Amino acid sequence: MCYFCKVMILIIDDDDAIRASLTFLLKRSGLTAKAVPGPKEALDEVRLQEPELILMDMNYSLSTTGEEGLELLRKIKIFAPAAPVILMTAWGSISLAVEGMRLGAFDFITKPWDNMALMDRIRTALHLNSERQEEAGTTGRGFDKIIGNSPQIKEVLDAVTRVAPTGASVLITGESGTGKELIAEAIHLNSPRSSGPFVKVNLGGLSSSLFDSEMFGHKKGAFTDAWTDRKGRFELADKGTIFLDEIGELEPVCQVKLLRVLQDRTYEPLGESIPRRTDVRVVSATNRDLQEMVRQGLFREDLFYRLNLIPIHLPPLRERREDIPLLVQYFTRNAGSRAVFSPEAMEYLRRLPYPGNIRELKNIVERALILGGSGTISRDDVVRCTGAPDEHGAASGTASPDSGAPAQTLEEMERDRILRTLSDCNGNVSRAAAALGLTRASLYRRIEKFKINI
Repeated sequence: MCYFCKVMILIIDDDDAIRASLTFLLKRSGLTAKAVPGPKEALDEVRLQEPELILMDMNYSLSTTGEEGLELLRKIKIFAPAAPVILMTAWGSISLAVEGMRLGAFDFITKPWDNMALMDRIRTALHLNSERQEEAGTTGRGFDKIIGNSPQIKEVLDAVTRVAPTGASVLITGESGTGKELIAEAIHLNSPRSSGPFVKVNLGGLSSSLFDSEMFGHKKGAFTDAWTDRKGRFELADKGTIFLDEIGELEPVCQVKLLRVLQDRTYEPLGESIPRRTDVRVVSATNRDLQEMVRQGLFREDLFYRLNLIPIHLPPLRERREDIPLLVQYFTRNAGSRAVFSPEAMEYLRRLPYPGNIRELKNIVERALILGGSGTISRDDVVRCTGAPDEHGAASGTASPDSGAPAQTLEEMERDRILRTLSDCNGNVSRAAAALGLTRASLYRRIEKFKINI
């Protein structure tokens, strides 16, 4: 019950008497209550106070259709998607409450209400929400960095929970910037090997000439400049997990060497003829289509099946846009800022194409916080951070309402965004990749895909 004593409930109603009555009822029940009369004050409180539950009237004195209440509910679910909302409405407007439930409200009551029934519904909503938060916090370590409530991300977390206790090899696929490393780390932290090391290797930047020394180590004098013994990544990861990032970039000659280690669990450091055993779990990741690479003869089929025992696919951010407000709040808090994004800014962020996915969103949020200061981040602040040429053009993902032009496809938006960023960076691919939240290799592949001349 102590949890319920600490929660803050927001009451939204334009009737002074109802606000006073509900405030008294909640405080008498040991709860903290804050009452506001309308949408503007409500959104300010939601953004600043983050209430655990919201009691909200659907019929304002200036509205006969309830559309104002529905619009407020939509905005509340953007800024506080996890907070349960209980709607208050008259008997003649039950259809309006049903529409509100479709938009994400938890429950509704009709006026006049019974105090005991209302408190039962409030406690039920708080209890269920508390259970969800506890489940999210205790399901697994490392999950606190994986932000989202969308069905797609819940499916990923469920897969991590099921596969982590096993020793199976896992292949994580998804576009650049979707958070594959966080998933790999969560798998390790929730496995029997969690007390062992978690060793990360970016294979995209590892040439064939350095592969043996980096992965297997070397003995002093094994080659020129080998002044001391060096442990390889497989030795460093012993009794733990080795994370092979950008596995699709591995050169063919290195694929053979990696396959041999995975098959025999042995390797030889350079300059040493005695095989060493390795006890590691292998988790790999790629933003490329390995099956297509196998068909083209660019990736070994036997290695692919060794790595792909358990596949986990991370969806791009554009396929789980409902998670964007949560991610924005997370990045804002991590930056130590108390700024809030206006509804227009948040809606603009929800409509961007995000070729760089979560990494790109993080970059935009951090730049907007610097530009907008500690107050309210406006839509214009965000537009300037994305390099958009105008207020209603391609960067927002829509055509101007009055232009009569058709909406762009996602691929067209992505191509335009890459072109603008390359232009802003004077054709410098490294700077453009960083601004988009992509690796150089990923940006080059997109440049080739969209036939962009640089």
